[in-house]
Amino acid sequence: MSAFSNIPKIILDTDPGGDDIFALLWLQSLVKQGLAELIAITAAGGNVSTEKTFSSASRILSLGGLPDVEVGRGVVTAHSSNDASHIHGNDGMGNLSLQLPAPVHNYEMARRSDDLLIERLSAMPGEITIVAIAPLTNLAAAEKKAPGILRKAREIIIMGGAFHCPGNITSHAEFNVWFDPEAAEIVLNSRCDLVITSLDVTRRLIFTREMAQSIVQSNPDSELAQFLSNLCEFMIGTALEYRETNGISGFLVHDAATLGYLFYPETMMWIRARVQIETRGEWTQGQTLIDDRNLAKQPANAWIATEVDAARFFTSLLEDLKRLISMQT
Repeated sequence: MSAFSNIPKIILDTDPGGDDIFALLWLQSLVKQGLAELIAITAAGGNVSTEKTFSSASRILSLGGLPDVEVGRGVVTAHSSNDASHIHGNDGMGNLSLQLPAPVHNYEMARRSDDLLIERLSAMPGEITIVAIAPLTNLAAAEKKAPGILRKAREIIIMGGAFHCPGNITSHAEFNVWFDPEAAEIVLNSRCDLVITSLDVTRRLIFTREMAQSIVQSNPDSELAQFLSNLCEFMIGTALEYRETNGISGFLVHDAATLGYLFYPETMMWIRARVQIETRGEWTQGQTLIDDRNLAKQPANAWIATEVDAARFFTSLLEDLKRLISMQT
């Protein structure tokens, strides 16, 4: 893992998604605090269709105060008929999209996400950190179109996989990897220093109703605070329905773990390992695998998060979201 000597320049690859939205707003707060630069958003298909994730990314950028950031439209694949709208709502935003500003980006006119990745990484080799919190379709498409392009990223941080715990889409597979396992395999083979936050740690990151209420209390009149509270309520409902939080009134902010690592690295512990993807198993497609028997002798391709200090993580997340709200008043 690398230590940053300056402000990280970030491309966020995302498929909003309730937890993606919390991650994107957290990132916008960090940008407005002068702690990061957001180069672009590359929308992806996954939680909902590419059209809807593009629209959601545009709306959230406007809500957070960064409407001028470029948004790429996701690469469409044969997997794109699958989604997680039963978890995130038909619009991916808890069915709250009409309460937000209209999209300012045009889907038909937007560049494809893979072309956007290729152009920015080629123009700024070694400078851009890719935070990938969606199925890895866009990254894999860029790598196939321009072999070696992902090695031009300074760092690639991925939310995906499940190593020592059950999956959340099948008994073996986590959604982002399961949605497009062939893409995940391409990305895993692209370089040897990927950073992965998997369900092993993200299942400990339960955003509760009390946390949402503390954000609202910081500014009850804020449109952003009210939206976060409403989205939290929607996500709590589906989390309880699908028994994701063991009965706790909250939901899992899987994708935000990537930013926890990048900006608050003291909240996590890591191991080096070689990650492999099952792409052909009838019952195990999308499974992420590591061989624990002798990690030191294996040609590793990733750092994998093994522990997270949830209390410190949420202290940072909540304070940064409150700062974003305060900067809008």
